[in-house]
Amino acid sequence: MPKRLSDEIDEQVLAHIRNSTEGMGIEALSSLLGDNISRRSLQRRLFQLVAAGRLINEKKGRSTRYFFPPLAENIRGDENSIPLSPSGIEVQRAVRKPQTERTPVSYHREFLDQYRPNESKYLTSETIAQLTRIGRTLDSERPAGTYARHILDRLLVDLSWASSQLEGNTYSLLDTRRLIEYGQEAEGKAAAETQMILNHKAAIEFLVESAEELEINRQMILNLHALLSDNLLPDPGASGRLRRIGVGITDSVYHPLEVPQLIEECFQQVVDTAAAIREPFEQAFFTMVHLPYLQPFEDVNKRVSRLAANIPLIRYNLCPLSFVDVPQRAYIEGLLGVYELNRVELLRDVFVWAYERSSQHYAAIRQSLGEPDRFRLRFRSELIEVIGELVRRLTRPSVEEVTALAVSRVPQEHLDDFVRMTVKELENLHEGNYARFRLRPSEYEAWRGASRRTS
Repeated sequence: MPKRLSDEIDEQVLAHIRNSTEGMGIEALSSLLGDNISRRSLQRRLFQLVAAGRLINEKKGRSTRYFFPPLAENIRGDENSIPLSPSGIEVQRAVRKPQTERTPVSYHREFLDQYRPNESKYLTSETIAQLTRIGRTLDSERPAGTYARHILDRLLVDLSWASSQLEGNTYSLLDTRRLIEYGQEAEGKAAAETQMILNHKAAIEFLVESAEELEINRQMILNLHALLSDNLLPDPGASGRLRRIGVGITDSVYHPLEVPQLIEECFQQVVDTAAAIREPFEQAFFTMVHLPYLQPFEDVNKRVSRLAANIPLIRYNLCPLSFVDVPQRAYIEGLLGVYELNRVELLRDVFVWAYERSSQHYAAIRQSLGEPDRFRLRFRSELIEVIGELVRRLTRPSVEEVTALAVSRVPQEHLDDFVRMTVKELENLHEGNYARFRLRPSEYEAWRGASRRTS
């Protein structure tokens, strides 16, 4: 069904239900709509309207009635700091029941099959407009990844820390900054926690450095998993590979697929569906829903989904989603709503709130940083390469050495400016900023020692 016609049907459905004080069932709606839509298509439209929070449903026996949600827009979920929609609270209450009162469920492929890219909507038009307004940056017309590069130093720390914290990692924000910027491991922390942080750093750098080629596809998701799971899985061969064994979900009655062939089929369907979604926020949220739901990997599925959700945001120079301040319980309960009920409302509330927080956070950071040097931005990769080569050669800053390395990398008309910039950066290189040039602590220390001996 074309998008324009589906929107017209949605408005007709909403109008009929709005005029009913007792809700409506599909039979009554089908009768009112006549030949405009088949019963099966109407079921799909109702499913999407419920998923988007525009309707709520109530099952009585074998029949289901549809209602408008209560008028309250921002009901807070007890100890959470996240405002929840009425449908989000409904999901929260359902997943907080004791496990013995929740019905065991398996993977429902229909949940994926019912989604039609650019026709189905998990996010309402109003929500997308709101996210676009707060997430739009001054770099929207510049090359892909420009905005993420401006704030990369902060993004590496924030997203690595917040995403790891959602997995139970006990590194503090300060510990994370010291590890990423200076290579200092926090005392008393498990090696796996340190590895998790470093894996996030590598994966974020991969996304930002690949910005102009970023898209959601099979290879991208597999490589994200390889980076995020590096040195963390019992079977190293499972890194970057779809699982061939069964997995369980802690504290949930959901049982993911176990047949490798079906996992392969559904994984390809998830990435193909996500790739076809044109709207970046809808694409991001779809990815956050369906990758964890499928559990395509032996472990690290949620981490992959959180970073994959940033792919369209980085590509279109929108503010990234760092997950800073997101309560772990709210996030997990949102996923449980997807796993056990195939309902996205609670996770959507978390997503929208988290994006608002990220946008506010990086808007303040971006303002404090001022307008970046466009010349430096243009030749950022070349600058990192040349400084890295000189440091590894243990070479002191000199015009001759820099020119020899830059002449094949920078157009002749920009060579002098590039050499002056590089020499200045080498002169100002110190223990607090060498991470900007992808240098390891040992490389910097060796270069500093050689510079002292020859000075």
